[in-house]
Amino acid sequence: MSLELLLLFIPACFALNMAPGPNNLLSVSDATRFGFGVSCLAGIGRLIAFMGMIAIAASGLAVVLQTSAIAFTVIKVVGALYLFYLAWQLWRAPVSQAPQESNVRPNKNYSLWKLMRQEFMVAAGNPKAILILTAFLPQFVNPADAAAPQFMVLGSLFLGLEWIAIAAYAYMGAHLGKWFAVPERQRRFNRGCAALLGAAGCGLLLSKNSMHQGA
Repeated sequence: MSLELLLLFIPACFALNMAPGPNNLLSVSDATRFGFGVSCLAGIGRLIAFMGMIAIAASGLAVVLQTSAIAFTVIKVVGALYLFYLAWQLWRAPVSQAPQESNVRPNKNYSLWKLMRQEFMVAAGNPKAILILTAFLPQFVNPADAAAPQFMVLGSLFLGLEWIAIAAYAYMGAHLGKWFAVPERQRRFNRGCAALLGAAGCGLLLSKNSMHQGA
């Protein structure tokens, strides 16, 4: 896997990981109610769901990427357009005044297994997450090399960055609820993620031909 692809993948992936969504909002909610550590541990359920999706994406799409340069190009273009779509949606995402619960004492009565299962179910049933892992990861696989090891590297990076996102949103819920409740700050955060996604989409389109030279 080339350094060029990794330099495109890491910021784009992290923007997707950090983009507001059902699971990240769940991390905020869990941290507000049960504390930072519990919210982070509950996120393991989300990672397990994503591991299954990555395995499915690797087994199903690896063959296509290695046998058809045309299919690979189509997937690249569709993936870049999807990144632009996500960037546009994030840029225009509405913001609202969130309840300021940062001073609420964490509730000690909880079931960690139940919270992990909730994270798993939200991730497994989230169409956006499925699209990301089946349409986003393949954009960064070089068809000239073995696909499985590349999926393993990209998947591991995705899960690592997702864990950072879990911790970041849990921290927001536990300590920065008042800061993140300001609509203008939410808007700046969303648009920062949108800019990273748009830049990644441009980078994929511009580098598409050079990545196919080895095919």
